[in-house]
Amino acid sequence: MKRIALLWHVVKGDARVLWHALRQPGRPVWLVPATALLALYALDPFNIAMPVAGVVDDGIIVPLVLHLIVRCLPAHLRQPRPRQARA
Repeated sequence: MKRIALLWHVVKGDARVLWHALRQPGRPVWLVPATALLALYALDPFNIAMPVAGVVDDGIIVPLVLHLIVRCLPAHLRQPRPRQARA
């Protein structure tokens, strides 16, 4: 259970960094197509045909590719955005 919680923490952090990088005007050209392909892979209809294999596959491949995309970002985009204070 601790490993799943750690994986979720890493994926959540990578998703935040990716979301921030996608909104920047100086993002790499390859970032939008790579993110779109990853989203299509995660939502592909093969998961419906074989639900168990699809969930296991998405639970392994999608977080790894997400982390790889974040690792390939330039250093200035990999920095997590500071959280805004709530009023």
